[in-house]
Amino acid sequence: MCMDKKEKAVSLFKNGYGCAQAVLLAFADELNLDANTAAKLASSFGGGMGRLREVCGAVSAMFMIAGLKYGPTDPKDHAAKTAHYALVQQLAEKFKQENGSIICRELLGLTGPQGPEPDKRTAQYYQVRPCPEKVASAAGIVEELLKERS
Repeated sequence: MCMDKKEKAVSLFKNGYGCAQAVLLAFADELNLDANTAAKLASSFGGGMGRLREVCGAVSAMFMIAGLKYGPTDPKDHAAKTAHYALVQQLAEKFKQENGSIICRELLGLTGPQGPEPDKRTAQYYQVRPCPEKVASAAGIVEELLKERS
């Protein structure tokens, strides 16, 4: 039985990957990105960028996927950049509609950074964190995007 991208991303998150890693890894095959590179690329974005609690890692991964799949490569192509930024804004808005914010601390009900040490992944952690739902939301939004554009 094949897992959909939302299930795959949640499973990766529950296996210890950060939000950004879980979402990017769920799509790595479709992006021709090996798992090791994907995990490394997304590793700095966990906890809202290194636990700074800024943009949610799952949202950052949506943007990485959009860039890897559709990003412009010509630095002088203003129209392509504009179209791509419009796509990024559309993804952010869709996530905001589903979750209320794209900011990690707002999604978690926190006031700011808590230092660099990640929380231990215990049963209690998973009971209080909405992260699996945010990861599923981001993966679902990207899955929709890829279907629309295929």
